[in-house]
Amino acid sequence: MAATLRLLKTQIRKAGYYGVEGQLRQFHASGYAASKVAISKYDPDVCMPYEKLWENLECIRSRINRPLTLSEKILYSHLDEPKTQQILRGTSYLRLRPDRVAMQDATAQMALLQFISSGLKRVAVPSTVHCDHLIEAQIGGKNDLARAKDMNKEVYDFLESACAKYGLGFWKPGSGIIHQILLENYCFPGLLMIGTDSHTPNGGGLGGLCIGVGGADAVDVMADLPWELKCPKVIGVRLNGKISGWTSPKDVILKVADILTVKGGTGAIVEYHGDGVDSISCTGMGTICNMGAEIGATTSVFPFNERMASYLKATGRKAIADEARKYQTRLLSPDEKCAYDKLIEIDLNKLEPHINGPFTPDLAHPISKLKQNAEKNGYPMDIKVGLIGSCTNSSYEDMGRCASIANDAMQHGLKSKIPFNVTPGSEQIRATIERDGLSQVFDKFGGTVLANACGPCIGQWDRKDVKKGEKNTIVTSYNRNFTGRNDANPATHAFVTSPELVTALSIAGTLAFNPLKDELTGADGKKFKLKAPFGEELPAKGFDPGVDTYTSPPADGSNLTVRVDPQSQRLQILEPFDKWDGKDLTDMTVLIKVKGKCTTDHISAAGPWLKFRGHLDNISNNMFIGATNIENNE
Repeated sequence: MAATLRLLKTQIRKAGYYGVEGQLRQFHASGYAASKVAISKYDPDVCMPYEKLWENLECIRSRINRPLTLSEKILYSHLDEPKTQQILRGTSYLRLRPDRVAMQDATAQMALLQFISSGLKRVAVPSTVHCDHLIEAQIGGKNDLARAKDMNKEVYDFLESACAKYGLGFWKPGSGIIHQILLENYCFPGLLMIGTDSHTPNGGGLGGLCIGVGGADAVDVMADLPWELKCPKVIGVRLNGKISGWTSPKDVILKVADILTVKGGTGAIVEYHGDGVDSISCTGMGTICNMGAEIGATTSVFPFNERMASYLKATGRKAIADEARKYQTRLLSPDEKCAYDKLIEIDLNKLEPHINGPFTPDLAHPISKLKQNAEKNGYPMDIKVGLIGSCTNSSYEDMGRCASIANDAMQHGLKSKIPFNVTPGSEQIRATIERDGLSQVFDKFGGTVLANACGPCIGQWDRKDVKKGEKNTIVTSYNRNFTGRNDANPATHAFVTSPELVTALSIAGTLAFNPLKDELTGADGKKFKLKAPFGEELPAKGFDPGVDTYTSPPADGSNLTVRVDPQSQRLQILEPFDKWDGKDLTDMTVLIKVKGKCTTDHISAAGPWLKFRGHLDNISNNMFIGATNIENNE
């Protein structure tokens, strides 16, 4: 009987998610939703799922008689079978029904090729593709975007046509970085979302569980199959005090990385709580969650609060904030006396600005010790390039605080001593900072505003100022600084820090500078100290959406054709595997045993290889290209 019911539910989902004419009905993979509030303006027929999630959670509470963490509430309320599934943190496997799937243009290629091979007519959950990874930073925003559109035309045409045919929203090149677009438009408190990018956890800044996955997992969910996840442990991070002065949200995660290292969060969700949370903006919380990927965490999350509500209102989603308030205690906050598998406490009043690196994001240096540590370790003291932005730090608040530092320096006749690159997180951020004069500040400061894309953060940087193998230092507000990550130069010493520190260090041009205590010499010969940064959390005039870069799928795309050139070297329709002969593979040769640290960069390098992500034969040529074989050190 149970099996019959499961089959019936599956058939209802497959037949009922879209009506006979392809229109979304008012329920989705998480179940029926009584709310009249849409989950986004781009999904007007899909309503907020809180009532159904609460029903599922009540079912779980009848089985688990203990206080629950926020992470558990969100996860367990999305269980496919909440009445029967085994729940053991760190042990059992959960079968979940995510609310949304998001993919960037590099990983979406193979995922959509796989979905095409499934034979299904339309995706089963709200899904989007975001064009942000294939735009190389070279000259400046407009020129780089035009060049990328020309170079990647066949890939963009494929993605746009596949989205139209199978019912996915398509964000064109120039729209912005996937995680910023998701935060601005799609994330909401209590959301369970999977995304084909490791920094999907950025959405935890809006109280959702947003988890980075591989393309195959995304295909399963789009095909209406439950998504399987090993029940994660939960690490609690209690924040006390208040962030102020030069300390920023980025310093919280840089400190956590110092404590947990790049492996310490593996198999766990990091859940922030405590009175210090309210001193952090919504986008600041996103920064902290985003870089949780660098400690190996499944994802990171903050409880719903009024900072999130303000951000939702500012981005046109007041109705969602109002809905969330109704479930704030029951669903969107941890229970009192809930238990964490590990607990970390951080006093924000005493937290010092940090700069982490080089070559790993967990090698932490408080700013007061940076000069000493850099000289001791022989790091190149002169900084070659400063870069702010990326999905980790490209909010309006980030841009405003950096502009305040730049203005302070220019009032004393100083500019950036080095090339200073700015990456807006989205078209909305670009348009708003241009309207409010921040872009002009960066221009006068000596900066270059790059395209609304990932750019140097994922190796899309046509760097000309140093030769490969030349030892040099760069400082960024990015999330990763592994060897060769940004510019393919293994000798580049990349440090990650807050955008505020990047800006200050770019004025001084050296790792020896501490803006909290050191003085600069103005153009008039007088000494001065930089003022602590300041900036609006949200724009007083509201956000300017800029150019419309979204394409909605038609109600019925069944008659449309997906565009793939059979002779393409970048795209390749997948051939089905031969039928399994029933025999297991035995006595297989081990081709490589990786020596030392092994990240996704070592397994499948980004940068120029991104162009082959839709061609299985060609992308296979870079497998483990960045790794060293322990057997021969090659």
